[in-house]
Amino acid sequence: MKTWGKWLIGITMLAPIAAGAQSFTETALLFSRTQPAGSARIMGMSGAQTSLGGDYSSALSNPAGLGMFNKSEFSISPGFNSSNINSTYLGNTVSDSKSNLHIPGFGLVFQTEQDGRNGFLSGTFGVSYSRINNFNQSFSYEGLNNKNSIIDYFIQDATGQQPSTFLSNGSNFNTPTGLAYSNYLIGESTLLDPNNDPTEYFSDVPINNYPFQSENIQAKGAQNQWSFSYGANFNDKFFIGGGVGFTSLRYQTTKTYKEAFTRIDTLRDLALQENLRINGSGINATIGFIYRPIEIFQVGLSYATPTLYKLTDTYNATMATNWNSFDYYGDGSKILTNESEYTDDVISEYDLRTPSRLNIGASLFFQKYGFLSADVQLVNYSGAKYSSSISGISYTSDNDKIKSLYQPTINYRVGGEFRYNSYRVRGGFSYMPDPFRSEQNGVSRQITSVSGGLGYRANKFYLDMALVFTQGQSTYRPYRINSPDSPLMKLDNKTTFGMITLGFPF
Repeated sequence: MKTWGKWLIGITMLAPIAAGAQSFTETALLFSRTQPAGSARIMGMSGAQTSLGGDYSSALSNPAGLGMFNKSEFSISPGFNSSNINSTYLGNTVSDSKSNLHIPGFGLVFQTEQDGRNGFLSGTFGVSYSRINNFNQSFSYEGLNNKNSIIDYFIQDATGQQPSTFLSNGSNFNTPTGLAYSNYLIGESTLLDPNNDPTEYFSDVPINNYPFQSENIQAKGAQNQWSFSYGANFNDKFFIGGGVGFTSLRYQTTKTYKEAFTRIDTLRDLALQENLRINGSGINATIGFIYRPIEIFQVGLSYATPTLYKLTDTYNATMATNWNSFDYYGDGSKILTNESEYTDDVISEYDLRTPSRLNIGASLFFQKYGFLSADVQLVNYSGAKYSSSISGISYTSDNDKIKSLYQPTINYRVGGEFRYNSYRVRGGFSYMPDPFRSEQNGVSRQITSVSGGLGYRANKFYLDMALVFTQGQSTYRPYRINSPDSPLMKLDNKTTFGMITLGFPF
């Protein structure tokens, strides 16, 4: 049953600014715009690894790189993520932060065979776990709005609907507007005059009410992928590989919106809490090769198919209102004090196909002193698509919006490593351009990252550390009305991601 995507919409685009996205169009981009992932060695170079090898994260990015292993290996990568979001609304700026510890990756690599016949030198099988999106973030805002209220949205949204649809078991009961009707924030115009159109609505809360608005949005969850891949080495010149990936997705938001009134006699305040939980799993495949024409230069190419997800979302909401003992009907039959209502759990099941990815990379080596590596990644975000096996459910309008809003982009990553004996120093930069065809609300959704790292190599183990600093901008709307004064806040996000990889060759 497709429902929540048409409800109260907050526009928060996108990772690393994940909290608040709530339409199908928005979540398609949120789940498609994944971040570079890998070991601390790779993250210290901002994920530039398509033409590199000898790392467990090759199982995710380019399986051909597994062919460069000459030993088996186990590695684990604990990490932390800290997000800080500054939201600016009506001249007020509020800062929120959220941190979490997790394990963004680990890998197990087996060198399965060594031959030498017909140019085939060895083959390596790798299993890796990678976190490709982190949704753990929060932000809030507040300000005095002298232009409109969320009640204006409820009236606009209700217009044209029969009052019976907002009652229990009605088609609009499980919506914020249905909750507003149950809380007497809006009523059919026939209450004022029996001759009025029953599909038009009014409110006893004056239009020019100057509400003090505030909202807190909490998001958590992640996208992860298990990759099972194989890479082969031919003459230490040509490496080829392929694998399959099994993804999991867990995304949850809690939005608590409030309005307080001090200039009117009817309503004191209202509070709306919405909860959305999306869970699912998917599958994809990756193939690639790396070619070394001369000892100091390598080129690589990998292609990841679209990821096919099966998703289930659950939505519910609660609204409470605090009234000044208001006589709603004017005859003493209904005195409003503390009112509340909650929706049912609305469960939807559907499929999502996120876009494929084409990665092209090159690496230049400086003998024993290190190397430079660069990648370009082609992603067509307009290729995301929803579907459903349930008869009567159509996502045509959502898919059309995805095609019209989003565009193909080229993501850039560059990194390098300097070596001195057993020690390593790394750095990198990545740039993800705006996935929208045109700039939205005067804000470009580009994402930039700067990274750095250190490493140490010994015969029996290695240790790598990395820090990645990411920043981007976005906007958010708690509701939209037919007015240029629809509330809009600007969000500035800065994320710090750190990890350590400890590896044991055997």
